[in-house]
Amino acid sequence: MTDEPTAAVAGKARQKRRTRTAILAATQQLLADGATPSMAEIAEAADVSRRTLYQHFPTLDQLLLDAMLGELSEREVDTAIAEADPGGTDAGKRVEAMVRTLSTMSEETLRLGRSMVRLTLAQPPAPGQRRGHRRVGWIEQALEPLRDDLEPVAFERLVSALAMVVGWEALIVLDDVRGLDADDRTQTSLWAARALIDAALQETS
Repeated sequence: MTDEPTAAVAGKARQKRRTRTAILAATQQLLADGATPSMAEIAEAADVSRRTLYQHFPTLDQLLLDAMLGELSEREVDTAIAEADPGGTDAGKRVEAMVRTLSTMSEETLRLGRSMVRLTLAQPPAPGQRRGHRRVGWIEQALEPLRDDLEPVAFERLVSALAMVVGWEALIVLDDVRGLDADDRTQTSLWAARALIDAALQETS
């Protein structure tokens, strides 16, 4: 039996990401309104139970930091992906735009990213929950042109593989372990992403 996620499992994961997105959107709105919200206030604004809220975000610090990071990056990455490939047909261009945008922003947000990694490692997700929803959503968005070209298992494997080379953990490794500057971090991430996409397409062909 394969360990790869089935379509049903992937669908449930997307539903959980939508719930998480709603929580973050509510938090961002409360912060924009000048509030310092409690978990109870955020749960009410997001129209979820406190239990659901704590399943996604074990601590208020983690939730507030994730919301702030999202406010800094979401529109920029979404816009970059759309502008790189207006026709929605070139996954390579879309992934490159995503990687470049995240790498460029890391100069301003890497410190916050380190804090997010520390908080999420200290408070692992509850059973059945996953972190990195925003990253996975961007990767799926960037790879959308390949969805019909790859078997579902192969598509999910490619999403998982790219999740290892995109995000805070990858940037921290390239910075701390390899000592790369910002440009070299970007180029290395791009090289890895291209290699993974090429490998997935070669397997299919």
